[in-house]
Amino acid sequence: MFTLPGLPYAHDALEPLMSAETLRFHHEKHQAGYVKTTNELVAKAYVDADNLEDVVKWAAKSDNVALFNSAAQAWNHAFFWGSMSPGHQRPSGAFAAAIHQAYDDLAGLKAAFTAAGVAQFASGWVWLAADLTGKPHVITTHDAGTILTRPELTPLLVCDLWEHAYYIDHRNDRKAYLEAWFDALADWNFAAAQWAASRSDAPAWRYPAPTRAIAAE
Repeated sequence: MFTLPGLPYAHDALEPLMSAETLRFHHEKHQAGYVKTTNELVAKAYVDADNLEDVVKWAAKSDNVALFNSAAQAWNHAFFWGSMSPGHQRPSGAFAAAIHQAYDDLAGLKAAFTAAGVAQFASGWVWLAADLTGKPHVITTHDAGTILTRPELTPLLVCDLWEHAYYIDHRNDRKAYLEAWFDALADWNFAAAQWAASRSDAPAWRYPAPTRAIAAE
């Protein structure tokens, strides 16, 4: 059974840019609902669920839309929590050089990331991902869409564009939310570790393993 991972920080750790109210509802209501539904649908689909990553990929290939939506959203949210940190850092080393080569500098990446997120119609996600050469790319996905279905990419960071992620704190100002998120909450140490994994055999981030195998009754 897949469980709801705990947050890597306290509910109020990201204030004032992301309130404890937002984080509590987002984590304990929205993501928890996706995890619960995923467990139910995995059992009904007779999926051998050793890890959530394979469930998401299997659901996408088999066109099991309901399972894909819940499993991908459970995964995306967990990756989103890991993409944030209350401590401010900046990219450094080879990872920073890759950003500079692709976007001139961090300001250029911020402009591209923010523009892509603002331009996204309705719900979805804006990602920073690395291709097989290590080049960073800004990519958006709609609804439950996830980088997991694109084997040529490794996710580095993701920001949630669903309104429940920012409406309490920023109302309908998605641009202000994205700019604040990029400047103060993006965890560049996490992104650098993901980037390093994309360039080696080191494991990238994975959703916590299930507590036991899920089997249909």
